[in-house]
Amino acid sequence: MTTAAQQRIQVAFDPQLLEITGHQLIDQLAQHLRQLQASEKSVLNWTDPAQLINTAQKSLSQHRPTQDIAQAFTELLHEALSRGNNLHDPCYVGHQVPASVPLAGLFDALGSVTNQVMAIYEMGPWATAVERALVEELGQIIGWPRGQFAGLVTHGGSLANLTALLTARNVTLKEAWTRGVTCDGPAPVIVVHSDAHYSVARSVGILGLGTDHLIKAPLDDRRRMDPVQLDVLLTSLKHAGHPIVAVAAAACATPIGAFDPLEAIADVCEKHQVWLHVDAAHGGSACLSRKYRHLVAGLERADSVVWDAHKMMFMPALCAFVFYRNPKHRFAAFQQNAPYLFDPSAPGIAEYDSGLKTVECTKRAAAFGLWGTWSLFGPQLFEDMVDVTFDLGQTFYQKLQAAPDFEPLHQPQCNIVAFRHIPESLRHAPADVLGEFQLNLRRAVIESGEFYLVPSKDNGIGALRVTLINPLTTDEHLDALMEALRKYGKKLLD
Repeated sequence: MTTAAQQRIQVAFDPQLLEITGHQLIDQLAQHLRQLQASEKSVLNWTDPAQLINTAQKSLSQHRPTQDIAQAFTELLHEALSRGNNLHDPCYVGHQVPASVPLAGLFDALGSVTNQVMAIYEMGPWATAVERALVEELGQIIGWPRGQFAGLVTHGGSLANLTALLTARNVTLKEAWTRGVTCDGPAPVIVVHSDAHYSVARSVGILGLGTDHLIKAPLDDRRRMDPVQLDVLLTSLKHAGHPIVAVAAAACATPIGAFDPLEAIADVCEKHQVWLHVDAAHGGSACLSRKYRHLVAGLERADSVVWDAHKMMFMPALCAFVFYRNPKHRFAAFQQNAPYLFDPSAPGIAEYDSGLKTVECTKRAAAFGLWGTWSLFGPQLFEDMVDVTFDLGQTFYQKLQAAPDFEPLHQPQCNIVAFRHIPESLRHAPADVLGEFQLNLRRAVIESGEFYLVPSKDNGIGALRVTLINPLTTDEHLDALMEALRKYGKKLLD
């Protein structure tokens, strides 16, 4: 006799229910994307957080009969799609999170529905094979010979930076894993790009080095790490007796998308025999572009590299790569023994067990979307998307230059542009007033739903910033953005 509990479980696992709801999902998503690409919806569906949480809680308390599950699924889909931030609208020009290739999400769903997980090879053999194949492909694109480097995939650039810098710490401070970071003399330090992503500072704290020992390298007039001043800084630190765990360069830094001159920085690091780490989470994809590859010249000389596929490869979050130029470093981040996971009867298989190299034990098949998209379209699609969006950064810069009421704050190297809107009445306003106006203007625009962009600062004063990370955004959308800023700026001033 089937119990009520067994009946509910059977419904939840019913392949026919999956088939019915799967069709509903694709139909609604396709219609949603059509509307977004035509900018027929709000970019950000702004709602007060407490109100939105209350709405989400209401659905948790609705206990539906099992025969109504398919209809309820449709209702929940509609609720979810009507409440989010719509990155696939070409008027999304916000954070460094892309309008992801829709088909990539279907490959990700394959891994989610079948729950392909990694830590040991036998739990996720295809997920492991896909990851390793992509590591080999991308590592060679960086510039390393096949089989003479190592890499892995992890959940996001922050975790990737932590993993790479943990490896640098263990290689440089050889007993740190077992004895901790001991300090009889001057403290170990990590030297970073002054505009480094906050995850680098977090990593330094987590690694036990202490954020007081995060040393910011001087920048040049384009906010790139200055190799000459870096050389002076490393010389001074070494003379003072500080062990230098790593130099962390950026390709590119988040505030204005500045790419460090990696060739010259690599020369300095080689001179001082210091580990060079490059956070190329955003800019690593320039490797895929013949037009923009010069921005990452010298990347292959880094000891470790972080490259996010969920940024400029336009993949769903999260899929971040960590690379090591020396393959011997692939196991240096961790030292552990878990006999219930790793099979001593097949020691050679440990080479394929990702749990030996990542913070995660259970890890989702994060590379399925990239593998599927690359297999369908090849590398040309990725080059196209980099070129189109980086070109758009130059186009927007030129539009800002030509407009008397806008001020670009730098010449962009990629698709990140910081700027200010300065109406005539604020032309001679104090800096703090002008900065506050930018922040209030941005809030008015995003709450309108017309565009989504983000706040920034330049010399401590408020500014606006766009990341042109939807390859369907056009010149016309940029013109409309400037008009929207003028419209809401006028309302604020009135």
